[in-house]
Amino acid sequence: MKIAIDTRWIFPHISGIGAYTRALVRELAALDQKNQYLLLFDDPEMQTRLRDELELDRFDHVETLRLRHGLFAPMNQLTTPAVLRRHGVDLFHSSNYMIPLHAFPRHRRGAMGCVVTIHDVIPMIFPNHAPKSRKARLYPIYRALMIEIGRRADHIIADSTVSRRDIIHHLRIPDHRADRVHTIPCGVAEGYRSIPARPPKAPDSLAPRTILYVGRMDPYKNVETLLRAFTLIRNRCPVPVELAIVGPPDPRYPHYPELARDLRIEKALRWTGYLSDKELLDLFGKADLLIHPSRYEGFGLQVAEAMAAGIPVISSNGGSLPEVVGEAGLLVDPDDVKGFADHAVDVLSSPPLWQTLSDAGRLQAAQFTWQRTARETLAVYQRCCEAP
Repeated sequence: MKIAIDTRWIFPHISGIGAYTRALVRELAALDQKNQYLLLFDDPEMQTRLRDELELDRFDHVETLRLRHGLFAPMNQLTTPAVLRRHGVDLFHSSNYMIPLHAFPRHRRGAMGCVVTIHDVIPMIFPNHAPKSRKARLYPIYRALMIEIGRRADHIIADSTVSRRDIIHHLRIPDHRADRVHTIPCGVAEGYRSIPARPPKAPDSLAPRTILYVGRMDPYKNVETLLRAFTLIRNRCPVPVELAIVGPPDPRYPHYPELARDLRIEKALRWTGYLSDKELLDLFGKADLLIHPSRYEGFGLQVAEAMAAGIPVISSNGGSLPEVVGEAGLLVDPDDVKGFADHAVDVLSSPPLWQTLSDAGRLQAAQFTWQRTARETLAVYQRCCEAP
């Protein structure tokens, strides 16, 4: 079987979707040497970078191919189907929602199979909470496209049971096809598990406690609640605290630094911008707490990574986050500013509570491995190609 994976979702600044795609390719290349893999790129630099980073030249069953058009180019829809057919592809997997629709007519027999990973349908659930995103600006097109993808894909992979439920509902997947929507959790890179265990800081230590937020600035990420909660934490916590906000600046949402100045917390904030994998691991090795106030996540990779690193987690109870956190972290309603602050002060003031959450988080995160993700994804591939 020849499997094409659309790796154009890996951009120079690796996002959560890029991390998923990269890890899946790495693990499938090592796990499955019976099938042939064709990795699709449109950026020659990313093509070379991934070949080198994953040492793909070691694998005779993995090859790469550069496409002429990007994911969202209209010509992608017209030219990619012919490329897939010309290369004898049996199954196509998009690691995010976009697929070349013309390659997969609704009624087909004996044609190539289609698997698509849909990480979430947030624009359908919270259309007003990412108002300046491309999906929100083109919402009618996005909505129609997603429903059509749901009709044409043979199998859909979701990152969590909550995301699966919402995909089935919003994409109008009929009951007789619901068994083709699979829950396969994301994994955690081994670098996070390898961060050495460390004791909590002593109550009399004057070293600042670092609170971490990792993510984008879209309104559904709820950064305003984080900043307001941090104001309370800073005023009430008996130990010094700082907040590190990790993620690329977003010119669409410039008001957060202004809010920090209005709240008079800007001197205790660190806007790191985008961090490389190594820089992020270094910061995780020093952080004392992660707060994730997002209103919804299809999985919440940052939360799983923090738990794997032994960082106590305070998370909202939105979307799949309770599913990922389990009983290993503290859950708060996303609008409860005081609740986030109360829990943070408790954790940072109590070494026993900090240690309990750190240990519980490592145990909870142990179930999230990229090897598991690859194994269960391969099972979907096999089911897709065996279907009548």
